[in-house]
Amino acid sequence: MSITTNIKAIRDIMRKDTGVDGDAQRISQMVWMLFMKIFSDKEEEWEITIDDYESPLPDNYKWEAWAADDEGLTGDQLMDFVNNNMFPALKEMDISISPQAKIIRSVFEDTYNYMKNGTLFRQVINEINKIDFNNTQDRHLFNDIYETILKELQSAGSSGEYYTPRAVTQFMVDITNPQLGESILDPACGTGGFLTCSIEHLKEQVNTPEERKVFHKSINGVEKKPLPHLLCTTNLMLHGFDVPAVRRDNLLSKPYSDWGSKDKLDIVLTNPPFGGVEEDGTETNFPQKFRTKETADLFLALIIRLLKDGGRCAVVLPDGTLFGEGVKTRIKEELMERCNLHTIVRLPNGVFNPYTGIKTNLLFFEKGTPTKDIWYFEHPYPNGVKSYNKGKPINIKEFDLEKAWWTDRENEKYSKHAWKVSAEEIKSRNFNLDVKNPHQESDNLASPEEILEQFNTSNAQIASIQNEIINVLTEALK
Repeated sequence: MSITTNIKAIRDIMRKDTGVDGDAQRISQMVWMLFMKIFSDKEEEWEITIDDYESPLPDNYKWEAWAADDEGLTGDQLMDFVNNNMFPALKEMDISISPQAKIIRSVFEDTYNYMKNGTLFRQVINEINKIDFNNTQDRHLFNDIYETILKELQSAGSSGEYYTPRAVTQFMVDITNPQLGESILDPACGTGGFLTCSIEHLKEQVNTPEERKVFHKSINGVEKKPLPHLLCTTNLMLHGFDVPAVRRDNLLSKPYSDWGSKDKLDIVLTNPPFGGVEEDGTETNFPQKFRTKETADLFLALIIRLLKDGGRCAVVLPDGTLFGEGVKTRIKEELMERCNLHTIVRLPNGVFNPYTGIKTNLLFFEKGTPTKDIWYFEHPYPNGVKSYNKGKPINIKEFDLEKAWWTDRENEKYSKHAWKVSAEEIKSRNFNLDVKNPHQESDNLASPEEILEQFNTSNAQIASIQNEIINVLTEALK
């Protein structure tokens, strides 16, 4: 039986359970159960490869004790064990035992068992038992299945924000070109696309046990929501990354001034949630000039702060950030004064379909010297393609054009896609980075998505100005 068949069977069984409501819950349920099986299979490997390895799991909570026997616990007895014994114990696990204990605790702290029917639960376990994650072929196939599960999150309501097309993450990592020993962070890592691409990129540079230790210390992710955090942790384990490289947290909730030299990083790769609004009070962690509830703006301000001199970043941002004013203007001014914003790759409509049709941009910059010129590159659709969709997403081969241009920017053959704008011109535009391609006929008709984005941006700017007036009046009254 193929793994594809296993996954389909698991989902069909879960659909019969009254406790599991919708795609997001079904995926969360499936992934924590797969995590336990993956962890069990990894422990077999760690017992061989890690000297004196000791499992953080008490014997009765190990997969082989309660799940491996096809005719073991089932029905009400199984549900009672899972809900009233195992889950409470794993949520309170002592993280000082080992790195593996930290992984388990972080996964289960905000994970729930949605299934209610113990017989159906046993059927799901039996399907999972058919997959051997120590079998290279099974593991490789499951990676592909797992990518499909992540893509399906796009249709699971708000969960869609967690998936960046693989081709985009791959291109950004390829261009940034991380080197062994450099610290890498995704501060809003979702399901771990940038982290796994970085892991695959760096693997080739690891040859000794010492280099492996350096490698494992260099990858870091932060994710505030439970489901993508669970997915990311499992994703990293499937990529052979066994230390807890991703933590549950919100970096925006820490005061901006508390980030010091020890926190500085070599590389940031990220697609912060755009259009998201942070909870009240989060913006007060930032200096007055950067205060906004817009998540992407706060992350951009934070990234500038976190990079070392010489550190580099590749970030996905919507058009609204490029043309937005108010706080957005001040953050872009900070970006251009503190960093060399050398390249903006403008992506066409539909790259993030079906989650959003809004146009997005890839910004590449290096901390330490101010911007002198910005090169723009407009990514074209392939021949015969008018937009991307779930069935025909953007492909990594399409970025060969940008890769060839990257080191040969003045070449005439790229002129219809590329153009250069001076920092002085951007300043004269009040830091409006939304510069249209001068080599193409202007199209004054904005798409409905762009009009909506401009409307939302204007509303956000009005709200931001109102907040500033309130703050000034409050201070004056004090």
